[in-house]
Amino acid sequence: MKFKNNKIIVIGDKVLIAAESDRDKTEHGLYLPPTVKEKEKVQSGYIVKVGPGYPVPNPQFIDQEPWSTTPKDPVKYIPLQAEEGDYAIFIKEQAIEIEYESKKYLIVPQSAILVLIRHTPNFEFS
Repeated sequence: MKFKNNKIIVIGDKVLIAAESDRDKTEHGLYLPPTVKEKEKVQSGYIVKVGPGYPVPNPQFIDQEPWSTTPKDPVKYIPLQAEEGDYAIFIKEQAIEIEYESKKYLIVPQSAILVLIRHTPNFEFS
């Protein structure tokens, strides 16, 4: 079934990552068997989409008067540290692989992300 204007919406504290292609060779040109790739505990890739964050109850919703005309959302979100475009290194075991429009992606909870590398202008590592 094909849909027009497809849009991926990431839920909660999850992050959608375009994983880097698996390494088939070492830096010196030696080919790696599949068992070596299976033993690796971390993986990396670029973040494509980020969920809204951790849901928490909205205290203003509880205090809302029944006759109030301004609707308030019963849930607020604590935003994630990860942002679209960040390079993430994460625990491979906790990633779930999906295929969307012939591309492979990984859905990873923020708690599985070990390091984020954010490319900001005028920033240097010392």
